[in-house]
Amino acid sequence: MKTRILRALAAPLALGTVLALSATTAPAFAQEQAEEARPAAGKIVPQVRTTQHVGTFNGSRVPYTATIAETILEGDDGKQEAVIVTTSYVKTPLDKSRPVFFIYNGGPGSGSVWLQMGAFGPKRVAIPSDARDDGAPPYPVVDNPDSLLDVADLVFIDPPGTGFSYLTQGTDPKKYYGLRQDARAVAEVIRRWINDNERWSSPKYIGGESYGTTRTAMLADELEGSTYNDVGLNGLILISTILDFAGREPTPGNEMAYVVTLPNMAAAAYYHGKVQAPSVEAIAQEAREFALGPYASALLKGQALPAAERAAVRARLSQLTGLSEEYLDQADLRVTSQRFYKELLRDRGLTIGRLDARYTGTDYDNAGEYPDNDPSFYGIDAGYTAAINEWAREGLNFETDRSYNSIGREPGRNWDWSLSSGRGRNAYLNVAPFIGQAMRQNSGLRVFNAQGWYDFATPFFGAEYSLSRTGIPQDRITYKYYDAGHMMYIRDEDRGQLSQDIRAFIRAR
Repeated sequence: MKTRILRALAAPLALGTVLALSATTAPAFAQEQAEEARPAAGKIVPQVRTTQHVGTFNGSRVPYTATIAETILEGDDGKQEAVIVTTSYVKTPLDKSRPVFFIYNGGPGSGSVWLQMGAFGPKRVAIPSDARDDGAPPYPVVDNPDSLLDVADLVFIDPPGTGFSYLTQGTDPKKYYGLRQDARAVAEVIRRWINDNERWSSPKYIGGESYGTTRTAMLADELEGSTYNDVGLNGLILISTILDFAGREPTPGNEMAYVVTLPNMAAAAYYHGKVQAPSVEAIAQEAREFALGPYASALLKGQALPAAERAAVRARLSQLTGLSEEYLDQADLRVTSQRFYKELLRDRGLTIGRLDARYTGTDYDNAGEYPDNDPSFYGIDAGYTAAINEWAREGLNFETDRSYNSIGREPGRNWDWSLSSGRGRNAYLNVAPFIGQAMRQNSGLRVFNAQGWYDFATPFFGAEYSLSRTGIPQDRITYKYYDAGHMMYIRDEDRGQLSQDIRAFIRAR
């Protein structure tokens, strides 16, 4: 894969340079620019829109340039294969010593709207902060004083098949939809942005949410592990982390998924008043200790588990999760997350959310085994989709007839989850070793890990487990926790705290 960008369009000149050229060589410059911008027959010309703004972030007034731009990725045969949209916010006047933070979301198939319009961009969508759904329009787009623009320039990336980014007609999805394929494409976009903006010596941070943390591990390997054109990194910022996929929904024989989700069940039960504890931190710690000790031991013994030990484990499970011993016995001590969403508040006729267990929903009836839907997703999606379309089109002047894919189906349907094309079944997917390798080879590389207590999509204990394995330096990892779920920034207090925690992490380099 190679990348070609019309550089005269992709890297706007400073105002002083433009004025000087206008006064001295305007006709020649205009002719040269027109010739460079003229596309070959059937070729896409990348759109670049630049606007000037001023905002106040963390109490500091910051003038900045916003640029929404298309990057064209081409195959070795010169075919334009993918159009990738980035939205960058750069403080003016330009300061090349400032850090640059490259940001994306997850999915796979999710656009960067969530972190851009919910957490770190200069504007955000205003939706309820207290686990109520976002209701009907309008969804106000407001100033975001929690944006990180006071400490870093921000580049939001919509990977192939997400947001406004897309594959051109005839492009094989297998070339872009996959662990390694996606990382190579995003790494190329990052390298081109660094080149075009002359930021090779700037401190660099990469980070994302959910599958975006998986992408971050893959990118660390692509950017720092590259023999040529290596990009040094200062920090990896992981939000709602999933690196070791053994903690996903369990299959028969995979006991680890039950172990890493137990602390989430205890936290959710505490939030909804099903168990008592001094704090969510306290109940989470009790559940961690029980999960790694008696519970893991009991699960590994399988049908050889003695009756007395089973009874003791069942009783403690009930105390931690708020589920009845009868139900736990029927589930053979193994309660899937999907069953938990439905069972915890069945006596109230409610289900709880997967992305954020604070949210509750009402199903068609109360008799089912699983919830009809996730109230913590349908409670927020309309507001975010409306906000990114309004801001990109009206605030940044981006012109397109394409729909913004907040969560695109095509990448997920075509995703290649294989890490290697070599021999072996490669059944155990764990990308955490890439983070360990990057940290061992770069003594200045640090990791920030943010988790919500009420997130079942990427359990906090699963993140702790994957990042504590052999080969990952522990003294350069920062852990922070928040009183919300997968997208902790939805809660106003946690958005402010997350912003302050990452701001401190960047400043501490």
